[in-house]
Amino acid sequence: MSILVDNDTRVVVQGITGGEGKFHTGQMIDYGTNVVAGAVPGRGGQEVEGVPVYDSVNEAAREEDANASVIFVPPMFATDAIFEAIDSPVDLVVAITEGVPQQDMAKIYRKLGETDTTLIGPNCPGLITPGEAKLGILPGNIFSEGNVGFVSRSGTLTYQVIDNLTSRGIGQTSAVGIGGDPIIGTGFIDVLELFENDPDTDAIVMCGEIGGEDEEEAAAFIGEYMDTPVAGFIAGRSAPPGKRMGHAGAIVSGSGTGTAESKIQALNDAGVPVGDTPNEVADYIEDFL
Repeated sequence: MSILVDNDTRVVVQGITGGEGKFHTGQMIDYGTNVVAGAVPGRGGQEVEGVPVYDSVNEAAREEDANASVIFVPPMFATDAIFEAIDSPVDLVVAITEGVPQQDMAKIYRKLGETDTTLIGPNCPGLITPGEAKLGILPGNIFSEGNVGFVSRSGTLTYQVIDNLTSRGIGQTSAVGIGGDPIIGTGFIDVLELFENDPDTDAIVMCGEIGGEDEEEAAAFIGEYMDTPVAGFIAGRSAPPGKRMGHAGAIVSGSGTGTAESKIQALNDAGVPVGDTPNEVADYIEDFL
């Protein structure tokens, strides 16, 4: 099985006529993703990569029976694009765009609470079920089919750890990049619960980083509710307090939480081994399987 995306996912790409949207639409199609429509206001009637373009997500979903959206639009338009997707019939929205204002994401997060829509991101690489479909910018060639679930805040770290797993013959059920912003649609606990309920996922990798308390909260969830073994990695161990490191959410306030040490301790207390290197994470997964 898989989580969130599979062969039946029918995708509409918001921003398909832009450079990034067009390029990654081609990449997704080449991977086998069922991209059925694009949505760009004022561009209805065009075609991109053989995909029909509509003026709105609602129209695209209605005409092409789309059930997922991927957003490739500039930050100044991303908030409206996310709201449009949430208000449409699609069940899954993946926002790749970086730079969505936090105050806008607070409004979006409240809106999500009134719907059944799942939002991945923003500022994320997307998600993939190897051999079936990918939504976003993930390099499909490094993933392989298997029985390990993967969730990460960092895109680059995702690629490194996945490459280590795949090179050892350890494939993945699905992999989800949730994004590194302070406010995102789907967090660690949401994805961990999906993997826990997936009968084909026998082990999970969770890659976090300094800043916020998401990893500590995920550790508490793992310790109380999960039977599937989890291995972890925390990036940013050498980052000085108060300095942002790459992601907007990767900043330690000095409050005693959000540090690499506090996250590692919380995970260890929940029975989650945390690798010092991405390669060590693969060692733990090998021991689980």
